Amino acid sequence: MKLYYKAGACSLSPHIVALEAGLDIGIEAVDLKTKVTETGANFLETNPKGSVPALILDDGSLLTEGAVIVQYLADQAPASGLIPAAGSGARYKVQEWLNFIATELHKGFSPLFNPATPDEVKAMAKQNLDRRFAHLERTLADGRSYLTGETFTVADAYAYVVLTWAAQVGIDLTTHPKVAAFVTRVGQRPKVQVALKAEGLLAA
Repeated sequence: MKLYYKAGACSLSPHIVALEAGLDIGIEAVDLKTKVTETGANFLETNPKGSVPALILDDGSLLTEGAVIVQYLADQAPASGLIPAAGSGARYKVQEWLNFIATELHKGFSPLFNPATPDEVKAMAKQNLDRRFAHLERTLADGRSYLTGETFTVADAYAYVVLTWAAQVGIDLTTHPKVAAFVTRVGQRPKVQVALKAEGLLAA
């Protein structure tokens, strides 16, 4: 399998999951402005959507959308515990979190990365995100280590990546101490550090 990624983007989530699952996976960086990969290939020929992550499976087929890719990867290594069994109540809880992260957190950051976004819109986006952070804070207030309990899942990988964007847009997560501690905790996981180093986000 090969994962197309942009350093620090949402594609970091499946990169982390693949490493946590112990899967043999190649990675190739993409310049999302030019749509050219690090090997000089036209990325649009691989993924017409032009976005990352994009995963080429062993049979040559393409899988896109991060929340789907992380589930596929985790399902290849069920013993990893990264995602509960399909059809179980626990699986639906992880999927609930994946959907929340994708629609309420991930997309909530989008206006903040767009230089054309008016300041008043950015201020509103930050207020909306703060309410979502408050939900995470309440969830983690019972002392759990991860979103669904004490087991690290694909939802935690996705949440971690999105939450790291806060510092890039001037959001101080320490106003939500449980959330800030969660980011630190996940960031210290050995496989997460391997992914960060591979993408040039952490000194080797």
